[in-house]
Amino acid sequence: MKKKGTTPTNEPGIVLEADMNPDATKASTSASLKINKPEKTKKNVRVDGGTNSDVVFEAPVEPAAVGVVLDEGSDDDAIEFVVEDDFDAQNEVMANASKELSSKGTELQTVADSNAGGGEKGRIGDMLIAQGVITEAQLNVAIQEKKISGKMIGEVLVDLGFIDDDELSVYLAQASGFDIFDPKNTIMDGEVLAYVAKDVATKYQMLPFSRDGDEFLVAMSDPYDVVALDILRQNFPKKVKVKPCVATKQVILSAIDAAYGFSSDINAILKELEKEEGEVDLAQLQDEAGYSHPIVRLVNSLIFEAVKTGASDLHFEPEENFVRLRYRLDGVLFNAQILHKQHWSGISQRIKIMSSLNIADKLSPQDGRIQMNVGGHEVDFRVSSLPTVHGENIVMRVLDKQSSILPLNVLGFSEVNKGRIDRAQKRPEGIIIVTGPTGSGKTTTLYSMLNEINTVDVNIQTLEDPVEYSLPMIRQTSVREGVLSFADGIRALLRQDPDIIFIGEVRDKTTAEMALQAAMTGHQVYTSLHTNDSFGALPRLYDLGMVPGMIAGNIISVFAQRLGRVLCPNCKEPYTATEDECKLLGVETSKSPEIFRAHQGGCDTCGGQGYKGRVALAEILLFDDEMDAIVAKGGTRAEIKEIALAKGFKSIKDDGMLKILEGKTTFDAVSKIVSIE
Repeated sequence: MKKKGTTPTNEPGIVLEADMNPDATKASTSASLKINKPEKTKKNVRVDGGTNSDVVFEAPVEPAAVGVVLDEGSDDDAIEFVVEDDFDAQNEVMANASKELSSKGTELQTVADSNAGGGEKGRIGDMLIAQGVITEAQLNVAIQEKKISGKMIGEVLVDLGFIDDDELSVYLAQASGFDIFDPKNTIMDGEVLAYVAKDVATKYQMLPFSRDGDEFLVAMSDPYDVVALDILRQNFPKKVKVKPCVATKQVILSAIDAAYGFSSDINAILKELEKEEGEVDLAQLQDEAGYSHPIVRLVNSLIFEAVKTGASDLHFEPEENFVRLRYRLDGVLFNAQILHKQHWSGISQRIKIMSSLNIADKLSPQDGRIQMNVGGHEVDFRVSSLPTVHGENIVMRVLDKQSSILPLNVLGFSEVNKGRIDRAQKRPEGIIIVTGPTGSGKTTTLYSMLNEINTVDVNIQTLEDPVEYSLPMIRQTSVREGVLSFADGIRALLRQDPDIIFIGEVRDKTTAEMALQAAMTGHQVYTSLHTNDSFGALPRLYDLGMVPGMIAGNIISVFAQRLGRVLCPNCKEPYTATEDECKLLGVETSKSPEIFRAHQGGCDTCGGQGYKGRVALAEILLFDDEMDAIVAKGGTRAEIKEIALAKGFKSIKDDGMLKILEGKTTFDAVSKIVSIE
C-alpha cells in the first residue's frame, strides 16, 4: 500500500511515502520511535519495529516520540520524511506524521485480524465465545500462548484442545466467507492436482483439488497467503481463477499425503487391487486409511469420471465372472468399465456405506442417497440396490443441480412453446401438468419453471418423492411412506399459506382430488403425470375418478415432453434432404433444405458418439374458455385435438422436425422418441 502527500512548494512541506503489506497475517504490538535533532545536517535514524520491519526518518527536527503499530510480516516497510528547516512547521509535520502512522498501523492491524479469521463478522475468538464453544478464560490462555508460539489463534485453540479441527474449519469459513474443504466428501481431480508439486503444496499448505469451468478450487489453511496465491497463479494456465476453500493445516496436510501418495487413475488402482490379499472390511477402516484404500479411490474415480463425462446414471451390473459398469449419457447406455468379480464385494460395500445402506442385508432392495463435492460443486446421487442372480445390482442416479437446474431459455424450447409457457405461468390459478415417461426431463422443466417465478413476494411449497434438488427460498417437503402421503401432505401445505404448490406426481384419486381442490381455492399448482402425449392427460384423470365438470376451468395447460439427442457441433455433417425427408419436414422437394447427420465415429469433443447433450422436444396444450366448454360436456379426445390444431397446436413430432431444420438433431434421434411416420 503506497501513500504520498505534498504541500505547495512555497510553504513548509512533507513528502510521506509508505510501502506496507496489506495481506499480512500477523501484526506486532506498538513500538516507540525516538528521533534526535541533528545540527544543520540531515541524519538517518533506523528503528526496528518488529521482524524485518524498519522505519526510516530523514529530517532535521526537534526530539519527538511517535507511537507506531507495525506489521511483523513486511520486509520493505519504509517511511521517509523530508522537511525544510522551519521548526514550527516541523512540529506540525511530526504531529501529522504521528496521526498518519497511527492510522496506518490501525489499518494494518484490522487487515491482519481479518486475515486471521476476523473480518466483518468478528474475530474467531469472539465468535466462539458468543456461540458458547469456548470461554473468555480459555481465549485469554490461547492469546498468551499465541504470543509465545507465534501461531495463529485458531491453531493455538486446537493445540490446547479447546476446539477440534472440524470446528475450526467451520469458523474459519464463517469468518472469511470461503467454502469449507471436506476431503472425506470430495473427489480429487488428478489433472488439477498435477499443476502443483507435492513439496510446494506441503510448504504452503495448499491443495488444488478440482476445477469448475475457469476456476480452480484450492484448499488452503490461509486463503489470504499472497505468496501461495502467487505461486498458484504461476503454475496454473492463464485466465484461470483461483477459488480458495478453507480447512485447518492438519486437514490439508493429511489430504495432501493422501492425494499425492496414491494414484487416481482407474487402471493404476486396478493394478493395486490385484496385489491386495484377502478382503478388507471397509466399515472398520479409520477415516485416514479409508480415504487412501484402493477400493475407496476406485469408487471415487468411477464416480468422478461419470460426472465429468456428463452421465445421468451409473449401472453396476454383476455377471457370473465379471462386473459391467455402464453410464447413461444423453439417454443412451454404453459400457464404461469391465471389472473382475473379485472386486465387486468391496465396491458394493463401499457404495452402500457412502449411501447409508445396510451392508449386511444383501437380499432386500434398498434406496439411499450420497452427497459429494465433484468438479467443484455439490452433486447428489440417488442409489438403488436390487438383489439379482449374480449379486446386488446397483444403479446410481446423478442429480447434478448445476447442470440440471437451468433457465427455461436454455432448455431448447422453440419460440412458440416459450410463448405458451409464459402465457400459462401468467394465469393466477389452476393446474399446469407436465407429462412424459421416466427420464424425459419432467422434473427439470418443472424446477426451471418454478425458478422463473421464485421471488420474495410468493410462497412456493413443494411435495416430492423424493426431493431431488434443493432450491433457495422454496419450501420443499419429501413424501415418506407410512409417515406422510401425497394427500396428507397437500392438506398440510394448504395450511402453510402457499401461493404456488408443486406436487411431484399425481398417482391416485385422492391426490388428484386434493390437487384440483388447491387449484379451485385460488392456487397455482404444478404437477406431473405419466401419459404418452398431452391429449392423454384428460383420459388419465378420468381413470383416476375425476369428473369432467370438476376438471373444466381448472387446468391451465398440459405439456408433453421428450428429450432428443443434440448433434455434436464440432463434427456434424451437412447433406441435402431426400425426397422422403422433405415430405416429413413439410417442405417442397424442389427446395430441399440442407440438414445434418451425425459423423460416424464422432470426435474427441463428443467422445466418439456423434451427439453431445440433449434438447427438449415438447408439445403444449393451452386451455381456454372454448376448450373448457368441450371438456365440461365430456368431449372426446378427437374433439379436443381438432380445436387445439385449429388454434395452432404443434405436436412433439412437429417440434422435432423444426429442430432438424435448425440443425440441432437428426431424423434418427427423433424417431427413437416419437413416431415420425
